[in-house]
Amino acid sequence: MIKRIAFALLATASIPAILHAPAAHAATAPAPAEMIQMDHLSVQVIGKGSPVILIPGLSSPRAVWDGVAPELAKTHTVYLVQVNGFGGDAPGANLGEGLLPAMVAELHKLVAERKLAGAAVVGHSMGGLLTLMLAKAHPGDVGKALIVDAMPFVGSAFFPGSTVESVKPQAEAMRAQMAGLYGKPLPEAVGQAIARQNAAKPESQAQVAAWMAKADMRVSAQTMFEDLQTDLRPDLKAIAAPITVLVPWLAARGGEAPTLDLYKREYAGAPRVNLKGVADSGHFIMLDQPEAFRAALTAFLAG
Repeated sequence: MIKRIAFALLATASIPAILHAPAAHAATAPAPAEMIQMDHLSVQVIGKGSPVILIPGLSSPRAVWDGVAPELAKTHTVYLVQVNGFGGDAPGANLGEGLLPAMVAELHKLVAERKLAGAAVVGHSMGGLLTLMLAKAHPGDVGKALIVDAMPFVGSAFFPGSTVESVKPQAEAMRAQMAGLYGKPLPEAVGQAIARQNAAKPESQAQVAAWMAKADMRVSAQTMFEDLQTDLRPDLKAIAAPITVLVPWLAARGGEAPTLDLYKREYAGAPRVNLKGVADSGHFIMLDQPEAFRAALTAFLAG
């Protein structure tokens, strides 16, 4: 959700517009067989079969995957990751700095302890960045990656030609704005702006706003800052795992060709990458276009 939150925050002048009740079409996930609690992450484990790791984005709970997780669990062991501090959970160790590297370390620990090397990993938004970071830092952990609307450097989404250093002042300002919301109700105008930037359908927007309202803004602020200060483009060449990127597009926001061209440039260094456009969708593809998302996920896992 990072890039869209940043846009919304900038638009409202009160929060950055970046970034990552259930939607009517989402199925309710079955009770988890197990909960793994770590310092920075928690993981619910459901189902049985080949492993799939699902990582949601900024401010998002594991409920992002409710529309696909129950079906996946029939044939896979599904590891539903959630950042501590999101979904109404306590922040745990996520009130410091260096959160993204710490999360990658815990994902690697999960893979090592559960013997999941070569697993299929699916990441949305900031979860997509974590997936790329894991594949780069621990090449054997990720057998293949499905990146749901995430870039190796999210700064390119707002400021073409920008660098980590050039976006740092904006990133710091947005971090301060978001952290300043902690302990207060999320302003309705802010929640609505973020929701409109992240989703196309009214019911999807309502869900995004509800998730955002439950997130610990201190954790959201720091993880958003670190996302904006991470540029993996030079490291893509070292990622051997095949990468599939789902790219949503809307006619009102430029259309398919310009959107795909941007992602092609950003992922140009990846040796094995496949971009797939998803029409008529905002950032939360699984909410706006659930059937298209389910089909893409099925194809990814079968490929």
